[in-house]
Amino acid sequence: MTHAITTEAPILENSDPKALAEEVLKALKYRLGKGTSVATQYDWLTASIKVVRDHIVDHWMQATQEAYAHQEKRVYYLSLEFLIGRLMRDAFSNLGLMDNMREALRSLGVDLDLIAALEPDAALGNGGLGRLAACFMESMATVDIPAHGYGIRYANGMFRQEIHGGWQVELPETWLDHGNPWEFERRERAFEVGFGGSVDSITSKDGRVERHVWKPIEHVLAVAYDTPVVGWRANRVNTLRLWSGMPIDPILLDKFNAGDHIGALAESNKADALSRVLYPADSHKAGQELRLRQEYFFSTASLQDIIQRHLSQYGDLQSLPDKAAIHLNDTHPAIAVAELLRLLMDVHGMDFDQAWSITKRTFGYTNHTLLPEALESWPVPLFERLLPRHMQIVYAINAEVLLEARASDQFSDEQ
Repeated sequence: MTHAITTEAPILENSDPKALAEEVLKALKYRLGKGTSVATQYDWLTASIKVVRDHIVDHWMQATQEAYAHQEKRVYYLSLEFLIGRLMRDAFSNLGLMDNMREALRSLGVDLDLIAALEPDAALGNGGLGRLAACFMESMATVDIPAHGYGIRYANGMFRQEIHGGWQVELPETWLDHGNPWEFERRERAFEVGFGGSVDSITSKDGRVERHVWKPIEHVLAVAYDTPVVGWRANRVNTLRLWSGMPIDPILLDKFNAGDHIGALAESNKADALSRVLYPADSHKAGQELRLRQEYFFSTASLQDIIQRHLSQYGDLQSLPDKAAIHLNDTHPAIAVAELLRLLMDVHGMDFDQAWSITKRTFGYTNHTLLPEALESWPVPLFERLLPRHMQIVYAINAEVLLEARASDQFSDEQ
């Protein structure tokens, strides 16, 4: 269920310039711990964003509550990139606060254009694929479609370029050096992600395989960070949820006390690497493995989040296709298809036919190019070692697709 789009500016409490100026001063004092005499330009930027974010939160919570109350179908948009850019001007404009905020800051001796230029460009995307994802998120909010975007909270993005002696030098992005005033950390919203290990088959008395149990040997946490996505005139505020990799145990204390200080942090570093860089170089095996780990990491965290939300509202997963449209932005989250099947079968006890029917009716997919170099593929030994249960499921999907093709009478056995 959706509602009519409104074009008038929303009624915001305390949105006149004088009231906004007072709010900025309060944010500067109580949220940043600064007075006007020592505040930097970046402090003014952060305080201004916090004030506007507070206005956004009211609409955000209202939109979330309405989505639950009306049992609206949600779009879940999985993308490895979200090129959202700088949010300050966009949010001010969408809320209809640009002129009033400019006047409020001017009364405090602050130039809005000057501080807006200090906002870092969120290093969450690289090109058209990421820009499309960001545009879809804002457009869905504008046309009143309830949606969640899911991606990775890259600490260092792709790279920033400097020229040294006439040569390009690639350096890590540092967009989070001052924190991100737009986001909300959700430590309580964390999901366990496994890698490697083995698969046990549980059989019945007559020898039939009843279910499979994947026993990973590596475990990390995916922790959620939420950013509100504002539509035009705050008609709806949706959520961009980004995952950050964290270790189960931050330090292996026995190794640390034994003098192996670097080894004690190995697991922490491995988890941290999952959300460190967008598109790590894959010209070597380690980089290729990290990419696959990243793609599975955010796909399974997103699906676990979606399933948990759906079960809390509807109680069973048979209605998932009616209440959730999971869209895959290009090939990067394609592992989500096998992962949803795994969760439905191995965790929630469905048979393959039930799980396959739900999966087919839940997913959508956008392909951006047919160039071979842009279509991802993985060596079978790597895939099998890192995701052994998913390899079994991929084989099962392949067999099912072949059976469906034969049954359609459109192909010969040779084809």
